[in-house]
Amino acid sequence: MSGTHFPDHTIDSAPPAARRTMEAMAGRQGGRVPSAVARLATSPETLNGFLQASAAFESSTLDPLSREVVVMTMATRNECHICVEMHTAKLRALGAEPELVTVLRAPGEQPLPDERLEGVRRFTLAALATAGAVGDEDLQDFLSLGYTSRNALEVVLGIGAYTMSTLANRMTGAPVDAVPV
Repeated sequence: MSGTHFPDHTIDSAPPAARRTMEAMAGRQGGRVPSAVARLATSPETLNGFLQASAAFESSTLDPLSREVVVMTMATRNECHICVEMHTAKLRALGAEPELVTVLRAPGEQPLPDERLEGVRRFTLAALATAGAVGDEDLQDFLSLGYTSRNALEVVLGIGAYTMSTLANRMTGAPVDAVPV
């Protein structure tokens, strides 16, 4: 597995350009650096690029549940075990219905129980399938659910951020960290 080429860096062993980010992450995580971050620190540019893209996506005008649908669509599509687990926890913290979480965790054809959120998932998949050249019908379906043209571009931002994350996590083979008690 390619993960053996990506060490679990400590703040001291990481490339200098990754250390500040790792220190900030450790401060938010009770002193520990998550394995995904420790391995991604091998490339400070990728680590910092993902965190910046993720922060931009989090500050977008898409509502939190819609953002999580984009993330979970990417995570299950790209089979990123870390993202699935982390964002399952985030969905639960947001008070998402258990059925929504269950369907999002299982890639497949079962529609989400919420029509508006299912529209986000369909639009995300359409953007991926067409490399962004979504047809007028797909865009109109998305807009008819109360989303905006700005939201459509924000879905693209989420796809970009979580393409980077899911592919990097799979490449590095980072394990899912246990939640501290």
